Amino acid sequence: MPDQTDSERVAVSGNSRPRPRAWAAPVRAAVTRMLSTEVGQQRNPENSRPDGQGVVDCGLYVDGVRQPGQLGYAEALDAARQQAGAFVWLGLHEPSQAEMAGIADAYGLHELAVEDAVKAEQRPKLERFGEVSFLVLRTVRYVRHGELTENSDVIETGQMMLFIGPNFVLTVRHGDACRLAPVRTELEARQEILRQGPWAVAYAVMDRVVDIYLEVTDQVGDDLDLLEGEVFARQAHGRIQRIYQMKRELVEFKRAVVPLQRPMMTLTAQVNREIPKEIRRYFRDVQDHLTRTVEQVNSYDDLLNSILQARLAQVTVDQNNDMRKIAAWAAIAAVWTAIAGIYGMNFDFMPETSWKYGYPVVLALMLVISLGLYRWFRRNRWL
Repeated sequence: MPDQTDSERVAVSGNSRPRPRAWAAPVRAAVTRMLSTEVGQQRNPENSRPDGQGVVDCGLYVDGVRQPGQLGYAEALDAARQQAGAFVWLGLHEPSQAEMAGIADAYGLHELAVEDAVKAEQRPKLERFGEVSFLVLRTVRYVRHGELTENSDVIETGQMMLFIGPNFVLTVRHGDACRLAPVRTELEARQEILRQGPWAVAYAVMDRVVDIYLEVTDQVGDDLDLLEGEVFARQAHGRIQRIYQMKRELVEFKRAVVPLQRPMMTLTAQVNREIPKEIRRYFRDVQDHLTRTVEQVNSYDDLLNSILQARLAQVTVDQNNDMRKIAAWAAIAAVWTAIAGIYGMNFDFMPETSWKYGYPVVLALMLVISLGLYRWFRRNRWL
């Protein structure tokens, strides 16, 4: 039998027989593909998502009017570049890395901005990449709860990213704190604003986000009123853990609202010529609402600090009251202990040891002294 190389030799054990190389190689290749696919899916869960799942809506607008028909995002952008006064509004919801890579290639987006849009872990900011502006917002939603506890979720946050270019605007939404379908419907009914171009969409989105800020602020204020009432009630029972939990939720809200002031100042600046003058006026209205929200959140933060300090003072006073009660009862018990200890020494010469009424008289004396001390402590509010 001619010699075989190691790659052509098949191991034989027991009743198994040699398998031809033509059969073994395809099997090895198939197994390798299966294993590599499984490993790849474990390393990147986004590979299991179907293509196009992140695209919510894609509309082509000409002079403020949405054009009929369904177009892909690349076809819509080509059509917008061929017409004056046209732009594309592409809405995305939690797109995968692969989806954003294809969109970035078609729209010319910078890789750093694309990475931020996928990860969704950014603070509010406004950046410029060539002709494309990248705006990041934090969305907020109030979580309704029957009773505020130390584990209650009051504030739920998400993120909204906007890519604003000459002929397009991309909205990338993470979370469900702010849905954009109502914004698109309302804006399509206001053609005079939508005719201003992509920045009109940016205004509408920011206006919706900030309006939700105001709604959440009012609802958080109601929770603070209830918490304050419980802490300062005659029979205070507000737990410090609940106050601290509310403090943490307010800090999360504050992180979403306060950093947005700087991008808003940039958008409303007179030197910003890329934004139409008419749209800058609308942005100033949004800035007023944002300023009001920031002021209310800061006042809530101060109020929570005051409530927390007041509750800590109440706990300290309650502990002092408990210690005074313990000391008062200890003083009353000390009378009985002292007298009983003296007569328990069993000396031969002690007053009234041989008197017939000595025992009841001593008991009566201890009782009278204890009642006197009790009344004195009650008068001084120790008991």
